[in-house]
Order: sequence, then structure tokens, then C-alpha cells
Amino acid sequence: MTTATALAQTKPPAKAGDAAMQDIPRLAPNAEQFTLDNGLEVIVITDRRAPVATHMLWYRVGSADETGGQSGIAHFFEHLMFKGTKDHPNGEFSSIVSSIGGEENAFTTPDYTGYFQRVAKENLGQMMDLEADRMTNLVLTDDVVAPERDVVLEERRSRIENNPGALLGEALSASLYRNHPYGRPVIGWEHEIKALNRKTALDFYKRYYTPNNAVLVVAGDVSVDEVRKLAEETYGAIPARPEAVRAPRPAEPPSVGPRTVTVRDEKVREPSLQRAYLVPSAATGEPGEADALDVLSDILGGGATSRFYDKLVRGGDVATQAGAYYQSRGIDDTRFVIYGVPKPGKSLRDLEAEMEAVIADIRENGVSEEELNRAKQSVVAQAIYSQDSQQAMARIVGSALMTGRTLEDVQTWPERIQSVTLEAVQEAAKKYLDVDRSVTGYLELKTDPANKEGKS
Repeated sequence: MTTATALAQTKPPAKAGDAAMQDIPRLAPNAEQFTLDNGLEVIVITDRRAPVATHMLWYRVGSADETGGQSGIAHFFEHLMFKGTKDHPNGEFSSIVSSIGGEENAFTTPDYTGYFQRVAKENLGQMMDLEADRMTNLVLTDDVVAPERDVVLEERRSRIENNPGALLGEALSASLYRNHPYGRPVIGWEHEIKALNRKTALDFYKRYYTPNNAVLVVAGDVSVDEVRKLAEETYGAIPARPEAVRAPRPAEPPSVGPRTVTVRDEKVREPSLQRAYLVPSAATGEPGEADALDVLSDILGGGATSRFYDKLVRGGDVATQAGAYYQSRGIDDTRFVIYGVPKPGKSLRDLEAEMEAVIADIRENGVSEEELNRAKQSVVAQAIYSQDSQQAMARIVGSALMTGRTLEDVQTWPERIQSVTLEAVQEAAKKYLDVDRSVTGYLELKTDPANKEGKS
């Protein structure tokens, strides 16, 4: 038995007199939701365009949920999930997916971990059976744990230690989040990865990998009834573990002023600048704030029509690249990021001053109606176009549910974006693009220590 909630498949009624709202599409308008008796939430997005299905299983655990001193365990365990069960030994899961012409992957973030396969629709039940098996029957021995830990350490060396931009990103996060676990890298710190072992992995598995801590998203050529039947036969047989609850996360203390961090490396090809502002996420902000920040990021640095591009790249003589983005998805407060690369002959401080001037103008004078409308069209269009991809739509829905939002929040997002006003955008800039709430990172070429003028 399941308790089902079929969400409305039509647009919500618009306010009286607001005819334009009638034409705003919903995201995943035909998505439906139900919950198994063991607590597994299931979302079905029917898409009949091709006889394929995307099967995506999400767990409510990420790097921000790790025990102190065990950074990297969430990502490490993502690797271990492919090590096999009694019925499907090491490597068999991936071999089966490959043999039927499917695709698979997995990912870890600060707030969640996900596993997905894209297969012909007749193989959907097999994917559920395989995924349900490793949800509860994973076999871990020292012989498989130790070598995989070495794989993760090598991954850290290649992706982080040998990448100056990644080192800056790590340092920026650690400086922005002084107390909150968002400040630790998803892949983990090297010395703590080395200490991970079979016991820490099994403890993590037993606590978090359970149906009542998971969400299943299926998108493709399937009906809700088909998915419900398969889910009950596979996942439905797994008992819930009530102890699978996120530990409370420490709050970030108020900022006492702007902070800076500098990374110098001999591998830097061109200097660059990043600044991260601590801002609310869609889950933590007041109503409408996240939507205003979404629009603001597009106006400020969303592409060739943005303020940064117009003033600093095309119309100025200071940057070869400049942009901005807002990470709206997060259980806790998140970041609004600006970035840029100075033109030869210009310093990072020159670029920083020009970027600050653009932000100050928006804070003081707001944005134009033309900019507002263009940004709304841009951000909504990107989301609407994502519906052409089963995978993209499943990711949008899954990540929202993992970070405190609902299916209804996803579906009505275009309407909320269209409701953003000029005043809301300016207020978001005034309130949150305050240098006192930020950390600025400088990436510079490491020069001879004897050269005192080597700073950009």
C-alpha cells in the first residue's frame, strides 16, 4: 500500500486581472508524487517522447552531514556503493548497466548524494532491483575499502592539488564558512581521507542509506502505476531506519567585515578574482528573496547582455571575462559569486574596483525595466529548455526535494520569477551584496620570492 498525492497538472489560477500570468508555464507539469510505507518518496515525471527511463535515487546526506574529522566520507562512500553485494559482486552492477546499453553515474554535494541510470524502459525494474539491493546489502571488506581510498586520494591530487582554481575555491569556501560545514571540501581534506576505513564507512552506511532517508525520481516513458508497482516490489521490501536523521548543523556567526584569501601557484596561467557573498538559499530566505537573487545574478553577470560584460569586457578595458552566479539550492545559507579575469596590464585590484563600481550602481540606482524583463526571460527559458532532457528535469526536481523544497515549489518557480519586481532586485543587492558579508579570493602566479613586485 502507498499513500499517494497527485499534484495538480495544470497552472495555478492567476490573480484577478493578471492575464499575463495565465501564460506562464509550469516546470514538470505532469509530475506526480507518492510515498511508500517505509518512507521512500517517489516522483514520477512521465515523458513519452522516447522508450527510455531515467532512474535517479537521492539520499539526504552530503559532506555537510559528516562527523567532525571524517571529511570526505560521503564522497568516499559514493565510490564504495559500486563495490558489490552478495548477489551482485564487485563490478557487476556497472557491467549489467553497460551490457544493456545504459548509462550511469553518481554525485556527491554538501547536502545530498545521488545515483542514476538511464536505460530502456523495459530495464527499469532491473535498475530498481539492483539499487535496492545495494541500499541494504552492500558488502565491504578491507580488501575493497583500502584500494578505493587510494583512488579518492589520487582524485584529490589530480582535481584539487594540481588545479590552482580548485585550490582557490577550497580556500574561499573555508574562509566564507568559518563554522558551518559547508566550509569543508566535498572530496575531503587529504589527512582525513587517509584515516577513513571500513568501520567509518559501515557506520555511515547504516545510518544514512535507508528508504526513509531517500527520494526516488523516475523520468521517462512510464506511468505512475507502473513505477509504484515496481517500487513496492523492490524498495518497498526494505525496512525503514528511524535513526536516519541529519544532525543539527552549527550556524555561521555574523560577519565582522570583509575577508580576503590569496592562492599563489606556479601553474597559474592567468590571474583571476572570485568573491563570494553569504546569502540566503531558496530554503532559508524570506519569500521572494531567492527569486530576486536569481534575477540579480543574471542581470549582473549572466552573459553577453549582463552589466559586467557590458561595462568590463565589451565596453571597458579591464576584463577578458566577468560573470556572476547564485547557488539557490541549499539547506542552509548559500553563496552569491562574482568572478573575473583582468586584461593583460590590468591588476586584480583594478578589476575588483570596477566590479565594485558596477555593484554600487545597482545598489544605489537599481536596474532598468528592460534588464529586468530580459533576465526573467533568460532564467525561465533555461529552466523550460531543461525539460527537453529527462536527466536535467530529474536533477532539478531531486535537488529541490533534497534541500527543503517541494514539488510544488519546483512547478511554480517560473511564476515566482515573473513576479520579481525592480524594487525586489535592488533590495536584494542592497541587503546581500555588501562587502562585509563577503570573502574575496585572488589567484596569482607564484613568482620568485626575491621579486617583491610579483603581486598582481
